[in-house]
Amino acid sequence: MRRIFSTFAYSDAPRDGCWWDETETRPDWPEARGDLRADVAVIGGGFTGLSAALHLAEAGVSVAVLDAEYPGWGASGRNGGFCCLGGSFMEGSGLTARYGAEQAQVFRAAEVAAVDLVAGLLARLGIDADTHSRGETQMAHSRRAMDRLRRAAQDKPGAVLTEAADLAAQGMAGPFHGALTVPVGFGLNPRKYVLGLARAAAQAGADLYQKSPAGRIEKIAGGHRIALPQGSLTAETVLICTNGYSSEDVPGWLAGRYMPAQSTVLVTRPLSDDELAAQGWTSDQMAYDTRNLLHYFRLMPDRRFLFGMRGGMMSSPRAEAAARARTRRDFERMFPAWRTVESPYMWSGMVCMAANLVPFAGPVPGTTGMFAGLAYHGNGVAMGSYSGRLLADLAQGRTPELPYPEPMQRPMRRFPLGRARRALMPPLYAAMALGDL
Repeated sequence: MRRIFSTFAYSDAPRDGCWWDETETRPDWPEARGDLRADVAVIGGGFTGLSAALHLAEAGVSVAVLDAEYPGWGASGRNGGFCCLGGSFMEGSGLTARYGAEQAQVFRAAEVAAVDLVAGLLARLGIDADTHSRGETQMAHSRRAMDRLRRAAQDKPGAVLTEAADLAAQGMAGPFHGALTVPVGFGLNPRKYVLGLARAAAQAGADLYQKSPAGRIEKIAGGHRIALPQGSLTAETVLICTNGYSSEDVPGWLAGRYMPAQSTVLVTRPLSDDELAAQGWTSDQMAYDTRNLLHYFRLMPDRRFLFGMRGGMMSSPRAEAAARARTRRDFERMFPAWRTVESPYMWSGMVCMAANLVPFAGPVPGTTGMFAGLAYHGNGVAMGSYSGRLLADLAQGRTPELPYPEPMQRPMRRFPLGRARRALMPPLYAAMALGDL
């Protein structure tokens, strides 16, 4: 595999200290050995790949899932656990300007359907993922940002504005200038969810393989042959579901078309009632602020506090230490009453962006029988699961029955600079940081 970060990014080091790993033990899946066959090969065992595998297996399709590490190892098993609206890096007005009002509406319908899909899977499969929060709350980090939230509320049915003077009464005290709550979405334990998907897919008949990185994909009569370290997998159809952990050559079409970026998370020890009262944050709402380089945070059911932030552009031992220090520093600045509260768990992972700022779920151009789903811009719990469902339909030659926005069908564009495209990030992030002032 040819990846654009150093090997450190794809090692266990960035996820060392992940709280979710303490909450549920994963199975010891087999490694793929010998010459294997399936109707559909799924490369990547995260939300997208496992959702696709589950829906395919339930339809009676033979499916095999390959993961270079193990299902749930990547972003799906180490994210902040926000099942919410999102997937695009554009606001509604941007979608409307670029794709028209009708397609913007279809995309918004897909966002809601994605949250509903996850809620339905949790209920149908009996997955207890420690869910909480009635929708999601965006916290204004400045007066100007609050003015934007007031305007945005007019286009969001059911949204509730909270002015700064009322935040403390809602249990959301802090350095905020007000908030906007959208009543769609919930928080969850992503490891419990992704392992629940894996169990359900296996029970439905899917074969799951760990330590089985996909190598060269060869087009053969009637399908594709995927090279493996200990054999091969032949399948009529291939689904690429690798998101921020994608490779430049699996398949070659992906080269230059995705941009990984780091996000870092900390989790505190459980907080006492007195500590919660001292800070004035007692709400179970999952929240994020209005910064471009945003912070996201939530009080979990066990009274641990989760706090994460975007902005990592490099991946090395030194860069990882700096990202963790920056995350802790911002946590203490935003929640000063908890400056002495320990955060024994801290880790990092990769989100994935696209040049056209929307997710992609569709056929890989120029390759019959190959589809891909990726680039959720940090909102993969819902949109990744949803894209997997779309890919399951497409793999069976069916038109998706759920909303399938035209923007998600457009092939991903290339970023400038090819494998050196990470050089675009520092000036972009600097401009975003200036916009946050």
